[in-house]
Amino acid sequence: MSSVARSESGLPIQAVYDGWALAGFDPEVKLGAPGRYPFTRGVYPSMYTGRPWTMRQYAGFGTAKESNERYHELVGAGTGGLSVAFDLPTQMGYDSDEAVARGEVGKVGVAIDSVDDMRTLFQGLPLDKVSTSMTINAPASTLLLMYQLVAAEQGVAGSRLTGTIQNDVLKEYIARGTYIYPPQQSLRLISDIFAYCHKEMPRWNTISISGYHMAEAGATPAQEIAFTLANAKEYVRTAIAAGLDVDDFAPRLSFFFVARTTLLEEIAKFRAARRIWARIMREEFHARNPKSQMLRFHTQTAGVQLTAQQPEVNLVRVALQGLGAVLGGTQSLHTNSYDEAIALPTQKAARLALRTQQVIAYETDVTRTVDPFAGSYVMESMTDALEEAALELIRAVEDRGGAVAAIEQGFQKSEIERSAYRVALEIDNGERTVVGVNKYTLDEEEPYEPLRVDPQIEIDQCERLAALREERDNGAVRRALDELRATAQGSGNVMVPMREALRLRATGGEVSHALRDVWGTYVPLDAF
Repeated sequence: MSSVARSESGLPIQAVYDGWALAGFDPEVKLGAPGRYPFTRGVYPSMYTGRPWTMRQYAGFGTAKESNERYHELVGAGTGGLSVAFDLPTQMGYDSDEAVARGEVGKVGVAIDSVDDMRTLFQGLPLDKVSTSMTINAPASTLLLMYQLVAAEQGVAGSRLTGTIQNDVLKEYIARGTYIYPPQQSLRLISDIFAYCHKEMPRWNTISISGYHMAEAGATPAQEIAFTLANAKEYVRTAIAAGLDVDDFAPRLSFFFVARTTLLEEIAKFRAARRIWARIMREEFHARNPKSQMLRFHTQTAGVQLTAQQPEVNLVRVALQGLGAVLGGTQSLHTNSYDEAIALPTQKAARLALRTQQVIAYETDVTRTVDPFAGSYVMESMTDALEEAALELIRAVEDRGGAVAAIEQGFQKSEIERSAYRVALEIDNGERTVVGVNKYTLDEEEPYEPLRVDPQIEIDQCERLAALREERDNGAVRRALDELRATAQGSGNVMVPMREALRLRATGGEVSHALRDVWGTYVPLDAF
């Protein structure tokens, strides 16, 4: 059997196409070869011709036990990596039995209050073989350490663990809102995570710098990559200021972007983002390791573009969005379920979302060649235009003193809000078509039975917490939390005392409250 890829007509498909030139265009400067600086054509020489992207499916709801069952189903269906959704109390650093958590336990993700819950969440899943992504930000350190402790119980060393924590708190101040501590203290915690993982978990991606949530809030593609890379620059500066060498932590930086239905612009966006980041790392931060210059990213299809009206149409949207992410060179992908605009995805919908990726990977020919759009007049022009627009916005952030200073001035948030308002007006007045919403509508929608979270989950979770507090050594927990506070007041790495507190079964909320005692909480300017 020939190893040469062939089309349906039996014609050969080259792994890499070269030899073209545009007027006044030097491909070596603008593009380079795949897997080489400036990585416009992809971060790896062979891209998907060697193997496809990691197929992650974002899942988590109710209790750890229920989510564990869904993970086993997804693994059985062929997913290559897990992606954990946490409920709102967990994301905000509260325990399930706190008053502020009432009515939210297990609703938008899984409730994880202690290492006991984390153990249940990954029961029967070999953590040395499964790559796990956790969408967690302000308390990312806590959830990561719980994961490491559970892996140790399985006999898996931290050096063997692979995965990602989102850990991108700056975008929370801009677009999403699940922050806890003020920006400077949050950056201190992130640099502690970088240093800890460099020593303890060297294969772990310590941050997933996210444009996705800014895009969901209304950011344009240019704003999405500009504000994401501006945040990334702030993280790099913070780590260097903490004494870390750029090439010690930068290879483990990763990114997270959206894929919209505007296929061509999304492909150009991914290519422009890679080129900008490569130059930032080489020219501004003097990174020598090529892996430090690579922009490796996860993509999720656009939740904000899903509609509750005629939800099956979302299957088409998600397929197009997933295709755009693949043509843009993503390293991993989550495809949304068609019913997510209504409720948590049903098992069937989650399986269909995974099947969408599998069809793209195994039934189309887009994985047989690297960067299929390279050399396209429209693609190269759009990539250049997006790069220029994004660089202008990055300069605007830098002119305001960098990402944190610009956040405190409300710059990124106001820019995104203006874009969101413009799009909303275009939809309302019919300038922008949304099938099933403002055009091609139905007089009456078909009935749909959503997946619902049982309110008994909250009661059961609170009972488990009460039992945990009865069983553990509360004196040892208090001493461990006091040590965490003392370290937070000084300059030591808080990850070490935090791990000991969690090992003794301190809860996530107790750990977050210990840091709140020292660092305080963030209150945005517009709250006054």
